[in-house]
Amino acid sequence: MQAIIDFFWTLGAWNWFIIAIGLLLLEFLVPGVHFMWFGMAAVAMGVLALSFDIPVHWQLIIFALIALGAIYAVRRFWRAEMVASDEPNLNVRGAQYIGRIVTVEEAIAGGRGKVRVGDTLWNAEGPDLPKGARVKVTGTKGTALVVALI
Repeated sequence: MQAIIDFFWTLGAWNWFIIAIGLLLLEFLVPGVHFMWFGMAAVAMGVLALSFDIPVHWQLIIFALIALGAIYAVRRFWRAEMVASDEPNLNVRGAQYIGRIVTVEEAIAGGRGKVRVGDTLWNAEGPDLPKGARVKVTGTKGTALVVALI
């Protein structure tokens, strides 16, 4: 065991690159983006440690500061809502049907009924209409499609 510790102690600043590789490999195994920022901080610390003669305890402190700074910057400046999507309604199934003409399957009475979209029945809200009426989807309200007579 002492031989392994001595081996890594003699590597010096290169240990940061070994840690970085370990963290970046761990990123592939764990879902989400958690270890990447620590891996990047380890790379940055490795470059600093190779460039300057920094004592080990200061390297640990600088690594922690770089990692915290990276996490803060990512959380502040890179948010999911800032990423533009070419399919903004991909996970909002009902919104994909807005503008589509559908058929009333169960009469809409009291503002509620069912419409057929393809081979699926959807809850619908709109004016009272008989079964078989053709309506246009104008919006969504929760899991119900809002329809209007065309």
